[in-house]
Amino acid sequence: MKIAKFGGTSVGSPEAIKALVGIVRERGQSVVVVSAFSGVTDALIATARAAAARDPSWVGRFEAIGDRHRAALSAVTGKALLGAAPASATSVVADKVETLLAELLEVLSGVKALRELSDRTLDLVMSFGERLSSIVVAAAFKASGVDASAIDARSLIIAEGDFGNARPLSEATVAATKSRLFPRQVFASDRKGARCSETSGPDGARGFETSGPDGARGFETSGSPLPVVTGFIASTPAGDTITLGRGGSDYSAAILGAVLGVEEVEIWTDVDGILTADPRKVPDAFSLQSIGYEEAMELSHFGAKVIYPPTIQPALERGIPIRILNTFNPSFAGTTIAADAEPSRYPVRGISSISKAALVRVQGPGLVGVTGIAMRVFGCLARRKVNIILISQASSERSICFAVSPSEKDAVLESLAEEFRAEMADGRIGQTVIETDKSIIAVVGERMKNTPGISGRVFHSLGRCGVNVSAIAQGSSELNISAVVDAADEAKALNAVHEAFFLSGTRSVKVFLAGTGVVGGTLLKQIARQQTVLIEDYSVRVEVVGIARSKKMLFREQGIPLERWRELVEAEGAPTDLEAFIETAHTLSLPNAVFVDCTASDEVPKLYEKALRGSTAVVTPNKRGNAGPFKLYSAIMKAAIESGSPYLFETNAGAGLPVISTLHDLLVSGDRIVRIEAMLSGTIGYVLSSYDGSKSFASLVREAKELGYTEPDPRDDLCAADAARKALILARECGSELEFSDIRIEPILPRSCIEAASVEAFLDELDRQEPFFRNMLEEAKGASLVYAATIDESGIRLRLRAAAQGDPLFGLRGPENVVAYTTERYSALPLVVRGPGAGGEVTAGGLFADIVRIAKALV
Repeated sequence: MKIAKFGGTSVGSPEAIKALVGIVRERGQSVVVVSAFSGVTDALIATARAAAARDPSWVGRFEAIGDRHRAALSAVTGKALLGAAPASATSVVADKVETLLAELLEVLSGVKALRELSDRTLDLVMSFGERLSSIVVAAAFKASGVDASAIDARSLIIAEGDFGNARPLSEATVAATKSRLFPRQVFASDRKGARCSETSGPDGARGFETSGPDGARGFETSGSPLPVVTGFIASTPAGDTITLGRGGSDYSAAILGAVLGVEEVEIWTDVDGILTADPRKVPDAFSLQSIGYEEAMELSHFGAKVIYPPTIQPALERGIPIRILNTFNPSFAGTTIAADAEPSRYPVRGISSISKAALVRVQGPGLVGVTGIAMRVFGCLARRKVNIILISQASSERSICFAVSPSEKDAVLESLAEEFRAEMADGRIGQTVIETDKSIIAVVGERMKNTPGISGRVFHSLGRCGVNVSAIAQGSSELNISAVVDAADEAKALNAVHEAFFLSGTRSVKVFLAGTGVVGGTLLKQIARQQTVLIEDYSVRVEVVGIARSKKMLFREQGIPLERWRELVEAEGAPTDLEAFIETAHTLSLPNAVFVDCTASDEVPKLYEKALRGSTAVVTPNKRGNAGPFKLYSAIMKAAIESGSPYLFETNAGAGLPVISTLHDLLVSGDRIVRIEAMLSGTIGYVLSSYDGSKSFASLVREAKELGYTEPDPRDDLCAADAARKALILARECGSELEFSDIRIEPILPRSCIEAASVEAFLDELDRQEPFFRNMLEEAKGASLVYAATIDESGIRLRLRAAAQGDPLFGLRGPENVVAYTTERYSALPLVVRGPGAGGEVTAGGLFADIVRIAKALV
């Protein structure tokens, strides 16, 4: 025997109800429990409140509720579905619906007349959702040829407690349920260890076969229709309507399942079982095959919406498995909650969160060493029926911290002020501090017990993505680690912790790219080409989630398809605002975000500090930040150090060459830089190494521009400004505080070329100045012409010189760069880094390597 509960979305439309009927016909459940149609409970509450306020809108709200149920009844009992059901059955059911609606109208009219909506009355109003739903669903069964009857759970479940949050009375509920549902049935729950299964007799009648430890067996036909029971509602011993709490339909199914001793309680909802996290906040969440009772209770208590927390207790006491299934994907096996759940192959079972919480802090010297303080704190709150979600206390005993629902803030303040009036008056206890806009993240799993490093992984993942933890709680059972964070960081925290535990084999980064010119565009091609290889061979996933061009920018949290990024940006992009672009990288709450600046802008580097302090890594070939004012350089470096966010700029000096990383390795290992000599411009290197008199200097500059070796204006390279920036960056990385104006630059170009009005005018002037360049070549007397940067204790100097054989700068070819480090360790012969120093492919490759380096450094 099985009992199946169908939630609001499972009865939310005629199509869903038809699917529900099909599931029950196929699987043969013996009892069906239904919720109100999706959204109806909220609509009933809003209608009642409007009536109490004498807001005329309550009439329209009431009529909308009625029309929705009439339309659903008409749809599920239409001619196509009537089958064997007599036509008169429809009018009988319609009369039942109209009778209930008339009763609801009477209650609402009374609420309006009294201008009062008590908890008792509100429970009565809310009960109409399930009562109407059960009638429509039972009618749908009848229309499909299955005899069914709507059963009001108020005649089955007897409960007491607060209106809106009742708890069942066991003995009264058992007696009422058995006598009402199956009056002639011998129930398995009557004998310890027995089970009850549905079978059929020789005449095909529906019935139940029971067996128990005493060996008794028997079959008895029920002859009764399929019970379609209202969830959520019950009655008090005095006969008042009372509800079991929002989500209480799950609880209803578990209560009835325990009474009937069913084999399994099925909870049909709109997701594929219990997932490792909320898929609306964590896109990578996946379904769990099984989970233990206690793990499920922890997850549901901390916000997992799939199952109402009290549901688990009746099943746990009877050892009845609960299966969470998807009405809209019935073939999926779902998640089983049971005592013998398979151990998780991950260190934790799942992660959940309470989105809205308030953190309360009671503190002061009067708490230290005083017996009974905690009892008084929580005692006064209990008297006001304030529910405590989480508790944390410092070992110094100077403060007690706990979390509550924000709606209970006023009750907390009033209770504590009254309880500790004397202590607060004389300063022994300070005024109560309440921080709202908090969320609670809970990491749950049976395997956490006695497993070292779980807490470290949780808090390292949160710290790395810039999530501040306000309070921590962990029970001695080691089943749950909870952390209070800012509500704005909830999704980011969930994603970070989920990735740390469930995707620890695959390390991922989310890329926000600004600038899609030669380098940026090439980088996107490289990422698209290499994505599969990175995942399969290196367990690294690089997803581009934001692209900003000069005019438009686009965000896609699930990743932008790189094969058609241009058309998507043009079709769906918003006007570009790079400050908003950085802000969105934060607000999307994606862990391991990387901002890649492929612009040549002076303004964009001013945003690096904001990105870094927002725990977004920065990767860039743009030299304008590190070679800009020293104040800006210092602020960026300080932000990177203090935030712990990676700031990688290998491509600032030498494109894809390991120039910066080599320098860092020398310095961090204790070596001292004596001198750096470098050829730092791939453009100048290409032109000078190719200039042998066979081609004009101007034609070689044009070639370099066509090959992508130059900036849009080649003068940025040939005037040595670019090489000077690179030299300044190297000097600053060695500890220098020089400004760009301190660099001594000896120009290559005649002034007339530098002052040309446009790029084309500049190139034309180069042609006219060919004799100047010929003379420069003749003076080299066969040695290599190089434009060398020298960095030493005297400062930075860039000049054209001849490099003879044996010189580290001799024999450069094409766009090669070379950097020679003379240090205390490398004093006889310098350490030389040499290779291509210009071009979109090598620069983009260097950026790609930095991005992957960040991914590999993750938890």
